[in-house]
Amino acid sequence: MAKPTTRTEFKEYCLRSLGKGAIDIDVTDEQVEDRIDEAIKYYADYHFDGSSKIYYKYQITDDDKTNGYITMPENINGVIRMFDIGSSIGANNIFNIRYQIALNDLYTLTSVSMVPYYSAMRHIQFLEYMLVGKQPIRYNRHRNKLHIDMDWDRLQTGQYLIIEAYEVIDPDTYTDMWADRWLIKYTTAIIKEQWGSNLKKFSGMQMPGGVTFNGQQIYDEGHQEKLAMEQEMITSYSLPLTDMIG
Repeated sequence: MAKPTTRTEFKEYCLRSLGKGAIDIDVTDEQVEDRIDEAIKYYADYHFDGSSKIYYKYQITDDDKTNGYITMPENINGVIRMFDIGSSIGANNIFNIRYQIALNDLYTLTSVSMVPYYSAMRHIQFLEYMLVGKQPIRYNRHRNKLHIDMDWDRLQTGQYLIIEAYEVIDPDTYTDMWADRWLIKYTTAIIKEQWGSNLKKFSGMQMPGGVTFNGQQIYDEGHQEKLAMEQEMITSYSLPLTDMIG
């Protein structure tokens, strides 16, 4: 098998890495599934490829205006900001400031300096920020509610909000994730740790032929491999800390 492309192939790949087919791996199927879910969750939380920045479009309803918040999808793990509601710069008509400046001041882009235009636009944005301000937001991914602290009466039912957020990558949709080197090694390590944890309960028990269980060694190896992979995640695969939660 070149590389796993499904959850089943991924599970078998990890178990074969531990020796399945040559020796018995004493873990239940449920335990393996739990460890895979744990690894995917860790991957989504810390790996720069575990989530993706999106611009989420949401249409306001009457219930949203009553509640004072909007409900976000389950796969959203962080909200950065919400695009401004209304802007003198973004007005789409002949009274748009950009249009008026271009009409009256920028006769040709080849002979007129863009410095005054840039300074004027920055000044207008600053005035909007000081006089109007931003809409404060509060979001917790376990509640899936994006609270927007503002006067909701200024919004019309059916109006759209654009929200900059982070979406968790679904490996069942983007199957290339199952072949990720770090995810394979990390999942294998925590399955090995689980295997050792199961065998530790029989430490010292002697099997026919004089063979004894040494679950503690398997557990220690798996635990150390897990810690090494988590350290590699922090140093090599995690993005610098930023405010991802509103």
